[in-house]
Amino acid sequence: MTSADTAFCRERNLPTRSPWLTYRMAMAELIPMPTKSAPTPEPLWRELVGERLRHLRHERGERLTDTAERAGVSPQYLSEVERGLKEPSSEMVAAIAGALDQSLLDLAAGVVEDLRDRSRATAEPARRTPFALSA
Repeated sequence: MTSADTAFCRERNLPTRSPWLTYRMAMAELIPMPTKSAPTPEPLWRELVGERLRHLRHERGERLTDTAERAGVSPQYLSEVERGLKEPSSEMVAAIAGALDQSLLDLAAGVVEDLRDRSRATAEPARRTPFALSA
């Protein structure tokens, strides 16, 4: 909003908008401008593993604290793994999978199945996005 779009209302000591600016704002709310949708990025492995672990835990009807205790990790850490925020080591993944009576092979096969189901559900395949790795 520019100073040309705003006038000063002396009676109320408040700024007022010009009718043209009010009209433009109202029309912008009524008629959304089309936007180019960004391609869906390919999901990260840690996100897929986390989703699968959470699914397995919910399938068993377990609380986060129960599974975390059996896996030997904190509930906060398990929560972050399930949300895809942490990149767990293979030892941690094996411990959590073991607490859910799953082998690494079972877990990986489940993740692959979930990924296939996801790609079938979308019309276009997920696009690979460039990643910059730093040491």
